[in-house]
Amino acid sequence: MPVGIFRVCLVVITAIVNHPLLFPKENGTVPENMEEIIQKMKEREESLRLERLRLEQEIAAQEATQKALEKAAEVVKESKEEKVRWDMWTALSMVIFLLIELWRQDFQEGNWQDTGGEEDDMAVLGKAFKGVAFPDKAVLASFYEKRILGTTGDMARMREMVEGFADDLLEALRSACNRDADMEVEDCMGVGSMYENWRVRKPFVCDLIVPFAPPEPYCFRSQIWCSGDSFPPDEQGYGTIKVCRADEDVTGCICDKTKLGEDMLCLLHSQTNTTRPSSEMEDLLCFKNTQYLDANQVMKWFQIAVTKAWNRISHKYEFDLSFSLLDSPGALKIKFRSGKSIAFNLTPVVQYENSDVYFISHFPRSSLAADLPSSNHWFLTFAVYERRFIQLVSKTLPANACHVSCLQILSFLHGKQCSLTGPSGLTNYHLKTVMLHLLQARLSQDWAPEKLEARLQDMLKFLEKCLHEKKLYHFFIGNGNIPAELCFPIIFQRAEPLNLFRPFVLHRDVYRKTVDTFHEMLRNMSALINEYTVHIPLAHANGIHKEAL
Repeated sequence: MPVGIFRVCLVVITAIVNHPLLFPKENGTVPENMEEIIQKMKEREESLRLERLRLEQEIAAQEATQKALEKAAEVVKESKEEKVRWDMWTALSMVIFLLIELWRQDFQEGNWQDTGGEEDDMAVLGKAFKGVAFPDKAVLASFYEKRILGTTGDMARMREMVEGFADDLLEALRSACNRDADMEVEDCMGVGSMYENWRVRKPFVCDLIVPFAPPEPYCFRSQIWCSGDSFPPDEQGYGTIKVCRADEDVTGCICDKTKLGEDMLCLLHSQTNTTRPSSEMEDLLCFKNTQYLDANQVMKWFQIAVTKAWNRISHKYEFDLSFSLLDSPGALKIKFRSGKSIAFNLTPVVQYENSDVYFISHFPRSSLAADLPSSNHWFLTFAVYERRFIQLVSKTLPANACHVSCLQILSFLHGKQCSLTGPSGLTNYHLKTVMLHLLQARLSQDWAPEKLEARLQDMLKFLEKCLHEKKLYHFFIGNGNIPAELCFPIIFQRAEPLNLFRPFVLHRDVYRKTVDTFHEMLRNMSALINEYTVHIPLAHANGIHKEAL
C-alpha cells in the first residue's frame, strides 16, 4: 500500500515538473510556431478573399451577359411585334389610299367632260403662263392669214390627186388577187388632219385606210379589251381578230368539248373540218399555229399585193412609186421626174362588227407609245367617228368658227418648237383630243371667230392641266355624251376611260422632255408667231381676221 501511494505521488510530481507553463523559458518554440500558423492562416484567408472576389466578378459578368441577352431578346420580340403592327398599319393605309384614289378617279371620270366648261376652272390653271407675252387678236389674225390660210388650196389639190391614184391602185390590186383565196379589199377612206382640214406643216401626207375581209367561207371575229375579259394595262385600247369559218359557232361546238361515241356524228361539223392544217391558217395571214390574224403577215401580204398592182398600171403614169418605210404596210411615195414627191399612207384595216371603228395593223408611233404587246394585237382607231363628230359640231357653231384655227395654230407652234429642241411625247393626235374635249364642254357661241385668242388660251391651259396630272382621256372611250346621230357603239361609251398619257407615268424622261418642250413653246410663242407676222394697225387687223376665218 505505501509503495502504491509512493508511485502515484511520483507520477504527479513528474507531471508537474514537466508542464510547460512552469518553465516558459525552457520551451520557446510554441509561440514561434503559433505566429507562423497565424501568418499562414492570414495568407490563406487573403487568397480565399481574392478568390471570392474573382468568383463574384465572374458571376456578376455572367449575370450582366444574361441580362443583356434577355434584353436583346425582348428588343427583338418587341421589334417583331412592332413590325407586325407596322405592316398591318402600312397595309391598312395602302388600302385606304387606294380606295380614296379609286373614288377620286371615279369622281373625276364621272365629271371629266365638265373640265374647262367654266372660266373659273381655267383661271386656277395657267401657272406656266406667268410672265408669258400672249399674242393679241391682231397678231393672231395676221399670222393665220400669212402662214396657215394659204395651205388650204394645196391640201385640196393633193387630196384629189392621191385619192384618184389610190382608187386606181386598189382596183388593180383586186384584179391581181385570187378572189377565192386572197383577202378581199374594199374602197379606201381618207382620215386624219388632211381630211379634217387642219394640217399646217409640210410635207403634207394623206392618210387612207383600206378595209379588207377574208375569202369565203371565212370571217373575222374580234375581241376587244373592254368586252368583259380581263386585259393587262398595256393592252388597253387593243383587240385580237380571230379567223373563223362563217358556219362556226362563236363559243365553239359541244363536239369539241365532249367525247362522242364511235357511232355518233356532229350535225354541224364533220371530221374533215374539226382541225385545220397549219399552212391553211398561214395562208389566211394568221399567227403561226393559231387562228389569230397577224399584223406582220398582213403587212407582207399588202406590200406584195401593192407591188403587183403597181406593176400592172405603172405604164399609165409618168412617175415612180416606192415604199418610204419598210416597217409600215402602205407608206408610199410618188416621185415625179421633176424631183418633187408626194407621200401618202395606205393602211389595211379590219372593221369592228358593223361600226366605223377599225382595227389598224400599223399605227404611227411616237416616243411616248410603247411597242405592241404582240403582232396579233391590233390597235383600234376611231378616226372616222372623229371626222364625223367635227363635221357634226361644226354645223352648230357660228360662221367662221375658230375651233379649227386654234388647232392649226397650236399644231404649228408645237411642230416648230420640236424642230428646234427635238421631239417630245406630245403628238398632233393629243392636240386634236384637247380640241374635241373643249368642243363638247363649251357652248357654241364661245367659238365665234372674235374669240380666237381666248379659245387658244383655253386649249393651252387645258393641255397644261393634263400634263400636270398625266391624264388626257380618249375622247370617245368612256364618254357617255356622244351625240346619238353618230351611232357610236355603246360598248365603248360604257368602257372605262382610256388615259392617253398613261405612258408618262412609266417614261419619266419622256415626260420631263415633253413638259420642258411645252414650257419652252409658251416662252417662244410670240417670237414664233411674229416671225411670220407683219405688224399692222389694229383696225385693219380686225378686218383681215374676219376675212381669213
